[in-house]
Amino acid sequence: QVQLVESGGGLVQAGGSLRLSCAASGRIFASNVMGWYRQAPGKQRELVGIISSGGITNYVDSVKGRFTISRDDAKLTVYLQMNSLKPEDTAVYYCYWNGRQGWAEAYLEVWGQGTLVTVSS
Repeated sequence: QVQLVESGGGLVQAGGSLRLSCAASGRIFASNVMGWYRQAPGKQRELVGIISSGGITNYVDSVKGRFTISRDDAKLTVYLQMNSLKPEDTAVYYCYWNGRQGWAEAYLEVWGQGTLVTVSS
C-alpha cells in the first residue's frame, strides 16, 4: 500500500503564503506524476498543479504566477508553495500520487486525506 500524508494547511490572510507538503510512504518502486487538487465548498474537485517525474509542471490558470509545485524524489515528497493567496483559494487541498509499486506492476493512483486551506479577506 502507498500512503500520502499532507501537512501545512491552515488559516491565512489574503495576500499571505502557505506551503503544503505531501509525503508518500509504503512500497514504492517509482513515482510518476505527483500533484495537488482542491475542492471548495459546493464545487467539484479541480486540478491545482501537477509535476511529472521529469519536472514538467502544469497549473490551473487561476494559480499561475502565484503557486509553485516542486518535488523531492529522495524524500518522496511533493510541495505546493502558495503565495498571494486569495479568499477564492479557500478549499480542501488533496495530494495526488501516480506511480508503480513494482517494475512489472501497473500504475496506481493514490489520494491524500486532504488538508484545509482557509484564506480570510
